Amino acid sequence: MTRCADVTRQTGETKITVRLNVDGAGKGDIATGIPFMDHMLTLFARHGFFDLEVRAQGDLEVDYHHTIEDLGLTLGMAFDRALGDRAGIRRYGNFMLPMDETLVLIALDISGRPGLFYDVTPPAPQVKDIDARLFHEFLQAFCAKLGLNLHVKMLAAEETHHLFEAIFKGLAKALDQATSVDPRVTGVLSTKGVL
Repeated sequence: MTRCADVTRQTGETKITVRLNVDGAGKGDIATGIPFMDHMLTLFARHGFFDLEVRAQGDLEVDYHHTIEDLGLTLGMAFDRALGDRAGIRRYGNFMLPMDETLVLIALDISGRPGLFYDVTPPAPQVKDIDARLFHEFLQAFCAKLGLNLHVKMLAAEETHHLFEAIFKGLAKALDQATSVDPRVTGVLSTKGVL
């Protein structure tokens, strides 16, 4: 079973292409025009063992909002397409990830019922020149398109870069768990028979 997707989303503000292999080796080839997002998506690919290629062109001269939100939408669409009917997947994942002084908890359910529950107060309002609130927008968009119920809880943090790096790594690890195929699962892991 090959779980891959190629998705292009184009609007008047952005053009984003995502190529995803859920069952990859962690290879990231990322070019978003926003160096910090390149870093986050590269480590997301590596720690989730996803092969991920991203190309983004956006109206960065306006600000980063449209590009970061649309990256979340397009990445969510790619996972949604690659996972298909969700047959055989474990569905749930969680990971508590430390990074130096930072500790975050990620828990998720690929349920078809999107929701983001985000208990994060960044130590600083920006990472370099990115408004830290845009990571909430990214995750909310990702959840909406994947049908993901996602809880993100900051347990400790003193450095904003470490915080978001821990969130992206933890999300990757939890998604790797949830998307893994369990041979004991017949169809989808739900008494309803659908997700």
